[in-house]
Amino acid sequence: MVYDVIIIGGGPAGLSAGIYAKRAMMNTLLIEKLGVGGQIMKTHLIENYPGFPEVSGMDLMQKMEEHVKKFDLDIKFSDVQQIKDGGDVKTVVTSEGEFETKSVIIATGTNPKKLGVPGETKFTGKGVSTCATCDGFFFTGKDVALVGGGDSAIVEAIFLTKMVNKVYVIHRRDELRAEKINQERAFKNPKIEFVWNSNLQSIEGTDTVEKIVVQNKLTGETTEIQVGGVFMYVGIEPGTDFIDADKDEAGFLITGADLSTSIPGIFAAGDCRTTLLRQVATAVGDGALAAVSTERYIAHLE
Repeated sequence: MVYDVIIIGGGPAGLSAGIYAKRAMMNTLLIEKLGVGGQIMKTHLIENYPGFPEVSGMDLMQKMEEHVKKFDLDIKFSDVQQIKDGGDVKTVVTSEGEFETKSVIIATGTNPKKLGVPGETKFTGKGVSTCATCDGFFFTGKDVALVGGGDSAIVEAIFLTKMVNKVYVIHRRDELRAEKINQERAFKNPKIEFVWNSNLQSIEGTDTVEKIVVQNKLTGETTEIQVGGVFMYVGIEPGTDFIDADKDEAGFLITGADLSTSIPGIFAAGDCRTTLLRQVATAVGDGALAAVSTERYIAHLE
């Protein structure tokens, strides 16, 4: 079988593309590595997705999954390793076999970056986490550290205060990058203490995390802070290693106005591409546009 389109990734962009592709009567396969939902499943609270004044990432993605199931979208769980460009027919190589298709939509999103400090790998799963929503409960009543200053970091720091005793927010600058409304909430929260102009130097302990060492960038002074856990929000990297299309210096796929990549017939949608804003709303829009562009590409082939 040669599919009309294979969508790689089951987050908001991929599911949106799946809905539009199926409504266009295209023979569609969606391939997801782990489970439908993507990174947004880890977000405790979303307040800026139209129609949902307050919703968790998990609840929102469950509704999207229910929606896509109405169209009988074929979903396979596998790890995509390579895309072979055969011109009018592409071959998507996965851990479960190979699939042929006329076009591809890459909607693989992003993954949390690692900081690379001593102790980060050693204590992953033993006090180091990249998901406050997933793991916050395990630190009930403890002091924890959170590294980062973006929107995800601050939203999750606020969420953690529901369970933990105190959150030290370690940030390398003297101001946050988060939305103003979230900054105000964090500054007013008595359980959050900001450690400005500081870099995390190491995470230490015996069997689990016991303390961190931070260094002030301005004075060079190092300080030990006793914590039982560390949450890392130090950036993202795209899941685009399997494709050789043009990318920017950070690995995000470069796309045209129709979301086409440098390889004809391969499109990109959502957070894995170069874009000014990475939100659920923009990912959903990308998915719709990518599917329509794919339909037009196939029509041109025929």
